[in-house]
Amino acid sequence: MTTRTRILTGITTTGTPHLGNYAGAIRPAILASRDNNADSFYFLADYHALIKCDDPLRIQRSRQEIAATWLAGGLDVERVTFYRQSDIPEIPELTWLLTCVAAKGLLNRAHAYKASVDKNLEAGEDPDAGITMGLYSYPVLMAADILMFNAHKVPVGRDQIQHVEMARDIGQRFNHLFGQGKEFFTMPEALIEESVATLPGLDGRKMSKSYDNTIPLFSSAKDMKDAISRIVTDSKAPGEAKDPDNAHLFTLFQAFSTPAQAAEFRGELLQGLGWGEAKNRLFQLLDGELGEARERYHQLIARPSDLEDILRVGAIKARAVATPFLSQLREAVGLRSFATPVQVAATTKKKAAKAARFISFREDDGSFRFRLLSAEGEQLLLSRNFADGKAAGAVTKQLQSGQELDLRREATGFSIWLEGTCVADSPAFADAAACDMAIDALRTALTPAQD
Repeated sequence: MTTRTRILTGITTTGTPHLGNYAGAIRPAILASRDNNADSFYFLADYHALIKCDDPLRIQRSRQEIAATWLAGGLDVERVTFYRQSDIPEIPELTWLLTCVAAKGLLNRAHAYKASVDKNLEAGEDPDAGITMGLYSYPVLMAADILMFNAHKVPVGRDQIQHVEMARDIGQRFNHLFGQGKEFFTMPEALIEESVATLPGLDGRKMSKSYDNTIPLFSSAKDMKDAISRIVTDSKAPGEAKDPDNAHLFTLFQAFSTPAQAAEFRGELLQGLGWGEAKNRLFQLLDGELGEARERYHQLIARPSDLEDILRVGAIKARAVATPFLSQLREAVGLRSFATPVQVAATTKKKAAKAARFISFREDDGSFRFRLLSAEGEQLLLSRNFADGKAAGAVTKQLQSGQELDLRREATGFSIWLEGTCVADSPAFADAAACDMAIDALRTALTPAQD
């Protein structure tokens, strides 16, 4: 049986979506959600929105508009789990559990926080002026979003890779502190969106609300046509050849057309198609693609109770995963019912062997290493440096597989080799007898537990 890849996508809930948002993020994400091998979770990141916006009416309006946009665009809630972040109470609780293990130094290195500090310093202000704990601890909330559902992959732009890496670091630390040999959290991977479409706006710059150059996505057909009529073009008259490669009107057309349609439109521009008619062709193309979706959008906006019902069902699906998982995490950290007897570990050799544990960490140079500690906390192994956490994890998994060890003895220490490469070394022991005892402890620690 093939395990489906769980993919988690967060959707910002500030502002009204425009054509650039649709082409760059919404449309490709909806297409990806139709992959039968994907178990897709999509959520409205409305807790995150509170970091950037303190206007309650804007928050409420934006959540509704964005939910309606994704549904109108074709997101199939029968195939995916679609929910509001704020409808999942397990997420803020997990955020606190993760906050308690997240290193302050890690959060100090977050790009958004550092950028705000640098901006304050340049302005001669206090480094933390205007910086809220929401902004500072944002990466922990994002880690909770990801780890709550043990996402395998998280689609992000390059500027968001750090947040996925921080989620890995925080999840790994929780596993080491409370896992007792169990990996509660799957380590997520960033799915880099290399080919995100960036559409030009009316003036040729990147389409953005901050430039006031957007084309509305689901406002009326008249509003869309009026916006398209304001696209800046050169002064060439009808009958004069146009240069499609330097015309952002052609770029917009190409983003929504088939290759054959784009080739035909290019040829007509080269043959002197007038800009007025070219703009009309663009409107007809966009209206043809978005007309039905626009109608669905306005139906959803007019019936907010339907939106609420859809999101409520999504929350039930999401909580069916989150609630039992959080119960395990609460149990792991000791937040247990008083009616549950306290389990005291037996002191037999077998139980002690189960308590031996690997601890992974990251060096200042960015490389990854691990230690193996015995049940009593004695260091048995310290790994060599690995380029990434996945490589280090693969070695620890191989060491725990029960296969015969390639252990190479030295005078007062030993090393472990895999496939002809040294992967870990013991500390130096006081004498040969102490080294022999450590080797015995190592073999016990790496012996798989018997049912």
